[in-house]
Amino acid sequence: MGKYFGTDGFRGEANVTLTVEDAFKVGRFLGWYYGQKNPEEVCRVVIGKDTRRSSYMFEYSLVAGLTASGADVYLLHVTTTPSVSYVVRTEGFSCGIMISASHNPYYDNGIKVINEKGEKLEESVITEIEKYLDGEMGELPLARRDKIGRTVDFAAGRNRYIGYLISIATRSFKNKKVALDCSNGSASAIAKNVFDALGAETHVISNEPNGLNINTGCGSTHIGQLKKFVKEVGADVGFAYDGDADRCIAVDENGEEVDGDAILYICGKYMKEQGTLKNNKVVTTIMSNFGLYKAFEREGIEYEKTAVGDKYVYENMVANGNCLGGEQSGHIIFSKHATTGDGILTSLKVMEVILEKKESLGKLVSDLEIYPQVLKNVLVHDKTAAQEDEAVKAEVEKVAESLGDSGRILLRQSGTEPVVRVMVEAADMETCEKYVDQVIEVMRENGHLLS
Repeated sequence: MGKYFGTDGFRGEANVTLTVEDAFKVGRFLGWYYGQKNPEEVCRVVIGKDTRRSSYMFEYSLVAGLTASGADVYLLHVTTTPSVSYVVRTEGFSCGIMISASHNPYYDNGIKVINEKGEKLEESVITEIEKYLDGEMGELPLARRDKIGRTVDFAAGRNRYIGYLISIATRSFKNKKVALDCSNGSASAIAKNVFDALGAETHVISNEPNGLNINTGCGSTHIGQLKKFVKEVGADVGFAYDGDADRCIAVDENGEEVDGDAILYICGKYMKEQGTLKNNKVVTTIMSNFGLYKAFEREGIEYEKTAVGDKYVYENMVANGNCLGGEQSGHIIFSKHATTGDGILTSLKVMEVILEKKESLGKLVSDLEIYPQVLKNVLVHDKTAAQEDEAVKAEVEKVAESLGDSGRILLRQSGTEPVVRVMVEAADMETCEKYVDQVIEVMRENGHLLS
């Protein structure tokens, strides 16, 4: 991770952590970098944005920087992160930019840069952007005369992405009642169109963005609203997206949550039956539930564990030729169809399993036993010192031995705060609480806690 760019772009509060000047400079650098990389061709950059009020401000700043460096900029307007990825890789753009802070509140925003392959930008290029942001590269040349870039309305690119999603479905959704929670974000412009085109009876909530209500009490991080809505309208299934629609959390016909782990389970099991699960393996992160691994072992499905972040999941998939991976939070990657998590695509693949298996979502997940989990965030003086303390490590080993193959313990540092996360999964909540508190007490006794 860089100084400004984390695992999911340059993110922070608009005009506080992330300013219009930052956006202008990112645009200046990208226009120059890709322009000099292929000097015989005009640099072409495509931009999408979510529904935050500040997204327009950052869009204009990026456009000014890009065109000043000689790039032509194509605007998708309000759209999803995965649509930008799709358009970049299918339309021959130099790179793509998504303006979004994903599931964060409306006052935050972010700049995600996508390379020409539709993947998250390489660390080597991010390092160079940060050097320019810090003034270590001096001034970049400005384009002049006919070399100054232009801006092009490219809503047609978003429409082509919608057509692509529709083409992925294997069956009509006729006679299926589907509830969607669009989080007052990017999915508001796309999701209902896709489900309507496939014949579903589509019921939608949180699809009236006003710039200030994105992710507010709705979407994949506030699933309660959709759970209630599914039962109210008698839907067969519900899907909730986050602000930029790269996540999906489902709700079954009984109003019960079906998270990313459960989606990986039903899709992995189905793909194995169909002979399409490459390497017979699913890629997860270390935060996936212990019950998921038990279920995979029962079904004879192998798995990998990566660091937290869909970026790391995708890197593993590419390196090892795996085709399905994701996170408990709902970032699910189907590499046959996409290079990033895609919430709407994920909901279409869940619909495929429901329709092809002729079973309800509740029935499909009924044999997945999710283990109780307790996760506590501990404020510490030094994250590394707390985790590397011999007494703490010994206590973690002791807990792991006590749990055996009936649970697990995990310590993980926060990437942005002075916090160590202590997580235990076991057969019951009482056991989880007991072991988490034991480890935290050792941290306290050794002077690591801030309070």
